Amino acid sequence: WLWKTIAKFKNKVTMRPFLLQGHERPITVVKYNADGDLLFTASKDQIPSVWRSENGERLGTFHGHKGTIWDLDVDRFTNCLLTASADATVKLWSCETGECLETFVHRGPVRGVCWAEDNRRFATISDPFVEHNAKIMVWDIEQPDGPILEIDLPKIDGKRVNSTNIWWTYLNEHIFVSMDNGVMRLYSPETGNMVKEIVGHEKKVNRVQFNREKTLALTSSADFTSKLYDAVNWTHLYTYKTDRPVNDAVISETKDHILLGGGQEAMSVTTTSGKVGKFETRFFHLVYQEEFGTVKGHFGPINALAINPNGRNYASGAEDGYVRLHFFDKSYLDMKDPVPEADDEEGAEESKEDKAPAAPKPHHEYDESIMDA
Repeated sequence: WLWKTIAKFKNKVTMRPFLLQGHERPITVVKYNADGDLLFTASKDQIPSVWRSENGERLGTFHGHKGTIWDLDVDRFTNCLLTASADATVKLWSCETGECLETFVHRGPVRGVCWAEDNRRFATISDPFVEHNAKIMVWDIEQPDGPILEIDLPKIDGKRVNSTNIWWTYLNEHIFVSMDNGVMRLYSPETGNMVKEIVGHEKKVNRVQFNREKTLALTSSADFTSKLYDAVNWTHLYTYKTDRPVNDAVISETKDHILLGGGQEAMSVTTTSGKVGKFETRFFHLVYQEEFGTVKGHFGPINALAINPNGRNYASGAEDGYVRLHFFDKSYLDMKDPVPEADDEEGAEESKEDKAPAAPKPHHEYDESIMDA
């Protein structure tokens, strides 16, 4: 069943991407809004951009940062955008006008930002800087003077801890943070106390993505694996193994598929061809953990992935500075994932029918009382 699916995908699916050439340096993050009609992108060139997802048209840019944009997040109604930058600030923007509404100053480079579900609060993570440890902060957009909660991340065995991603869990129950030592933690947004610690990977957790309902969490790590977790009780479900560092991975909202992106280390890209560097997007089945397709195109490691909530297109951003907006063709959208047990049973039944003579049609006897009724 799996090889049939692979053959169909490779032979019939033809991706026709739009090449979005709006950034001058490596892409750091790509993200769709909740409706899926807009795509927000950021890179190390300090200027985030917004695009129309149906045709790749660039709608505008957001000017004001003085450092790399490491993360961004747009609110549920696409009214405001948050951007986290290496210039130690988070900026609040109007999505309609591109105007900077507020600046939230931190003590070190800001690595991640995430809206709470109330669209008033947001959480950030910042790197250690000089004598300051890494911080987790919760802010209220109506109180820009300082955070309403601050969590200090002290050194572990004399080494500083760097956070890589931050999320709010379902209904703002916890703040989820991943670390560069492979550990993930849950914190209480009211008290700041650590609720749970999960040792998920052997190396750095590069990115974490949740599905829309926040019932599943998918991690991407430098240890060549991506892992799926139940985001309710945080039990490990599946592992997707590759032969390269995984920089980002996303869960399809319409199919049981996982998209993985990564590649060789960025420092070695200039001495390696695209074929050897393995800079393609890889498609895995969510349950069976089998790879069934790849999409090539980038000339550097893929740093960021995002899939449209409607499941019809996805975006990838890479070290080469390009964002590729890929549209799935009809054969992929109509493709149904076969059930191995059902295929085995059908094959067994077909072999039995070939060997055995045709059976006479059964004669059905009906209860007359039922027929009269």
